Amino acid sequence: MIIHPQYDPVAINLGPLAVHWYGLMYMVGFLLFVLFGNRRIRAGRSFMTSKMLDDLLFYGVLGVVLGGRLGYVLFYKPGEYLSHPLDILRVWQGGMSFHGGFLGVLLAMWLFARRHGRSFWDVADFVAPLVPLGLAFGRIGNFINGELWGRVTRPDAPWAMLFPQAQQADRAWAATHPEWVDTYVKYGGLARHPSQLYEFALEGLTLFFILWGYSAKPRRRASISALFLIGYGAFRFLAEFTREPDDFLGLLAANLSMGQWLSLPMIVAGLALWAWSRRQPLGD
Repeated sequence: MIIHPQYDPVAINLGPLAVHWYGLMYMVGFLLFVLFGNRRIRAGRSFMTSKMLDDLLFYGVLGVVLGGRLGYVLFYKPGEYLSHPLDILRVWQGGMSFHGGFLGVLLAMWLFARRHGRSFWDVADFVAPLVPLGLAFGRIGNFINGELWGRVTRPDAPWAMLFPQAQQADRAWAATHPEWVDTYVKYGGLARHPSQLYEFALEGLTLFFILWGYSAKPRRRASISALFLIGYGAFRFLAEFTREPDDFLGLLAANLSMGQWLSLPMIVAGLALWAWSRRQPLGD
């Protein structure tokens, strides 16, 4: 069984200023967005210009941060934040939702498209292939922090990993599952799936290669966006089977996690959008 390396979450100490790995991963994601966006622009396959791309990045950053935070507040802990509304501003304490960030980015793209007199779907189809690499590095940030670990698995599995940060969760699991007590005692914890790495591989790298390859030539308007919704929703739904549900929520109806329930509408919307896109002209 592999033990999580226990990286220091602080990458750089600059006196009173601490630069965290998770923040650096966000920066890498935004940098790759610009690099690959400009590559597509130089290839002459987009209506975008480099100046428009910089503008779009500004809109996108606001959408990710504000939407991700508000999504976490509304989807995961509405009662707690309703009682302590000022805690919403304490983003340094953690708490971001992909699905909230996704909604924030949708709003940002709509505002950007309206400002530049373009179709929303033209903007969305340009952005969709650039998103997965940012998601990939976000999951690397989760892994470095040793957070969002996976569900309990057998200790002799080749993927088994011991997360010291999960000690309290391991203890609680062993207390309610007597068959795991001996394993807990033997290893001082329970083996878990490194689900952050699964999501890195699926929602990040695999989805990127699918979308980048599919968008390499002109496609019908909204079809690239539809493929993103279907791909992300499906990969996230599958990965959630190995990811430990949030302790304050657990599994919900049909033994599905909140992440799975939030992913299902994405898949349905993606399928509907794909059907609609078949009647649309080629995008640019």
